[in-house]
Amino acid sequence: MKADRIADPWGARLPYDRHEAWPSRVDMYLAEGVEPGAVQMWVGAASLLHSGGDAMDIAVVDGRMAGVRGRAADRVSRGRLGPKDLFGWQANASSDRLTRPLVRRDGHLVETDWDTAMELVAGRTRELLDERGPGSIGFYTSGQLFLEEYYTLAVLARAGIGTNHLDGNTRLCTATAAEALKESFGCDGQPGSFDDLDHADVIALFGHNMAETQTVQWARVLDRLAGGDPPRLLCVDPRPTQVARHATVHLAPRVGTNVALLNALLHETIRHDRVDHDFVAAHTVGFEELAERVASCTPEWAADVCDVPAARITEAAELVGTTDSLLSTVLQGVYQAHQATAAAVQVNNLHLIRGMLGRPGAGVLQMNGQPSAENTRECGADGDLPGFRNWQNDSHVADLAKVWNVEPTTIPHFAPPTHAMQMFRYAEQGSIGMLWISGTNPAVSLPELARIRALLAQERLFTVVQDLFLTETARLADVVLPAATWGEKTGTITNADRTVHLCEKAVEPPGEARPDLDIFLDFARRMDFRDKDGGPLVGWREPEEAFEAWKRCSAGRPCDYTGLSYDRLREAGGIQWPCTEANPRGTERLYTAGITWAHPDDCESYGKDLETGAAVDPVEYRSLNPDGKAVLKAAAYVEPHEMPNERYPFQLSTGRTLYHFHTRTKTGRVAQLDEAAPEVWVEACAADAVRLGLGEGDLVRVATPRGALEARLRVTDIRPGLLFVPFHYGYWDRKEGDGPDGGGPGRAANETTITDWDPASKQPLFKTAAAALTLVARADGRYAPAPTTTASAPSGPDSVPATAGGQQAYATQNSEPGGTP
Repeated sequence: MKADRIADPWGARLPYDRHEAWPSRVDMYLAEGVEPGAVQMWVGAASLLHSGGDAMDIAVVDGRMAGVRGRAADRVSRGRLGPKDLFGWQANASSDRLTRPLVRRDGHLVETDWDTAMELVAGRTRELLDERGPGSIGFYTSGQLFLEEYYTLAVLARAGIGTNHLDGNTRLCTATAAEALKESFGCDGQPGSFDDLDHADVIALFGHNMAETQTVQWARVLDRLAGGDPPRLLCVDPRPTQVARHATVHLAPRVGTNVALLNALLHETIRHDRVDHDFVAAHTVGFEELAERVASCTPEWAADVCDVPAARITEAAELVGTTDSLLSTVLQGVYQAHQATAAAVQVNNLHLIRGMLGRPGAGVLQMNGQPSAENTRECGADGDLPGFRNWQNDSHVADLAKVWNVEPTTIPHFAPPTHAMQMFRYAEQGSIGMLWISGTNPAVSLPELARIRALLAQERLFTVVQDLFLTETARLADVVLPAATWGEKTGTITNADRTVHLCEKAVEPPGEARPDLDIFLDFARRMDFRDKDGGPLVGWREPEEAFEAWKRCSAGRPCDYTGLSYDRLREAGGIQWPCTEANPRGTERLYTAGITWAHPDDCESYGKDLETGAAVDPVEYRSLNPDGKAVLKAAAYVEPHEMPNERYPFQLSTGRTLYHFHTRTKTGRVAQLDEAAPEVWVEACAADAVRLGLGEGDLVRVATPRGALEARLRVTDIRPGLLFVPFHYGYWDRKEGDGPDGGGPGRAANETTITDWDPASKQPLFKTAAAALTLVARADGRYAPAPTTTASAPSGPDSVPATAGGQQAYATQNSEPGGTP
């Protein structure tokens, strides 16, 4: 069968009933002219352009990538691949890949050799360490590298250099997931499993546009909706997403009001006594305070705050309060707001008071947005110590020091690890003199871009960028290191439901590009980092050796990998941690027999004040939770920090579209994906467009107190008073100088967003800026370049041409679970 997977991103339906296994459907796309029989080798990997962890095989012909196919036996995807997976691999062969290191000479980046580039980096590091100490050096990484690379980076940064300044761009997308899990359960790690989609009676999606962010799992939901005993969906999203269109109840609240809405759901659950009192008594603390806090949060009160009908809130409360199995998922619509952690914790609270944990169909997925975001958290490449250790617990620090064979004082733990927003502030102020950026593009992805460009361009800041392309950030660097990527190197990726996959090298990287692991190891050798006995601090040289070193670090911790190996992953495919020799098949769900890691001696965090972000004192936590139960943490609704006003009457939200990933450095170089969404657009509702005299395709200007962008208008069924702009579009594919600093109009959504963050998770606010919308030029027969298949579908479905993939098609093969290919 042939299909257009741009026009139909989720593919054909294979209906199945509740509690049955999801049938396999193997998706495959090969380059034009390549037949399956011509493929010389299939090499195992997993998705790199979302957090699903969908397993696939890479087709190799004459030493080059020639396509991909899904893997029928994969526990995550059952052979399915989304559009970004089917087509995204083609970016690897782009003609503008970086192939040699670059260094800045007389204001310009020029090619050089690896030895010159790395000696420049190591030399500047030594100078700063001698002159100003380890606090003058910071590392900002990605959610797209491999576990082995994050762990190596964590060791050399925390124990080699001794800096507290190490974080990832996961701070922008998944920091709240980690923080909310730590607040409720004392430890990170997803309680639920993707397999819960097969068993749930109600699936509640809070700020999670699954149809566009995890297309394969949305196909799973669609297959269940088409089968017997289908699930009922609750969608909380201000946009008319595909999830909303299939929902039993759709709530479109005013952005920034999630805590009010969730408190009302908790209020109704408690008022109607839909509480599992035995579970609450056995496994939680804090119920009385929670009940008191939400006692006045009636649906009528929340309706006024959220601007949704009280009757609909009551319907939603009945949906989640009366089901026998509730699965909730949470993503950016909750995470990128001023009360991000407070809201995400209330979702956890809902499950805890209903006893909806640890059994099929009953669980929480505080989702990730990036393929290896989970690995940054496990390995300590963001705001945690490796292995989910607690920086406030001296025994945890001593244990980590023993693993690394260093003195505990070597590992900075005088304060919490520095979060990314603070790191960039330190760089702006001058206390950080060197910033090493790997696999991410903050000159497009961070808020308030004029500020970010200015601080990265400072002469006093020495910037190293490690990437595939000359990104907007790389253009501002002092040293640019060409990196190999997925398919060109070997390593492991852990997805959003704790499933570990092995990604193996299929082809050679272009030119002199090197794997990120090799670059970090080269730096460690040049710096001659040593342990306390004089041996090499970083003793591994290959990915598999790094994985074995990580296993030793993870031993006995919540994310225990000791039962895994490269050979086991090759044989069995994806396996969920914790996985030990005693439990070699992995762990499908956490908390099946109570709360495991919340005891004061074991917990990853003692928690924070949800309003101020102040760390809870260990003595206070021990007093509150001496037996290590889940914490029911209440929160009061607080109004967003920036509200609409006469000059800026709209709220502005940014987010993803199905066909692109992050700043389009990969997907924008793939014809099928780029043609589906070639340019930025702005969404507004029909009533607001009519009031302002605007129409489909008009060129408009979106302005906030920070900056502005210009784009064509798509009139949709988004909630009134809200504008939406996709955040993927920067300036790398525009002519030199065609952007804000070159005098042209802004294109990037983050020209407009605010430098502010959630107090607990430190995740920046991309959802609640106050904005103005004005006309620049009439449409003149043009349409907004927005897909019609997704949440950006026009309010008049026949008013614009439908999104399609032209002549491009893909092949699919139905097979039984566990079948081939």
